[in-house]
Amino acid sequence: MYPPKKHQDSDKQHLRQVIKTYPLATVISVKNNTPLVTHLPLIYRESDGKLIGHIDIYNPQTELLQNQNDITILFSGPQCYISPSIYTTAQLPTWNYIKVHLTGTVSRIDNTDDLKQSLITMTEFLEAPDHKYILDANNPRLDSNLKYIKLFEISIATWEGKFKLSQDKKPKDTENARQELLKANQASIKTFLDQVF
Repeated sequence: MYPPKKHQDSDKQHLRQVIKTYPLATVISVKNNTPLVTHLPLIYRESDGKLIGHIDIYNPQTELLQNQNDITILFSGPQCYISPSIYTTAQLPTWNYIKVHLTGTVSRIDNTDDLKQSLITMTEFLEAPDHKYILDANNPRLDSNLKYIKLFEISIATWEGKFKLSQDKKPKDTENARQELLKANQASIKTFLDQVF
């Protein structure tokens, strides 16, 4: 079985937390044996366990996000290289990461009022907890852009959590890897942005 059991997490509460904390998903559809990939924020709707998203009408993947088509969705949590130097025992280099893989079927929702409300709801979620911006339902710019956006929902069929976090090491080494993950993600973002932005 791959990944090894120790690197799997089937606790849906943990997987939902990844989705809520890192909502930018990799959405994968297949047409004529060719994958189409788009990166979109998706919101997990607690009331029915579905994922809700929006896509630009000019995106070639839009036509596949309907009619109960099959879909694969990937969510990525924190990740980093783990040097053997952080361990108290002899180890080899590795990479730690958190991923959630989902499969399901997708349906389009063509109701304009539902589209508008879902954009408002997604903005509220993404602005939390400070809510410095509120998307007003009467915003004329919002209304003028609705015709360029399609709303879809995904019914989740399978859940797979891949949490490779040095769980197979001694407790001290596992904690060192956890600290490295925290430190590396904070430090690498600044270094990366300084180089590309």
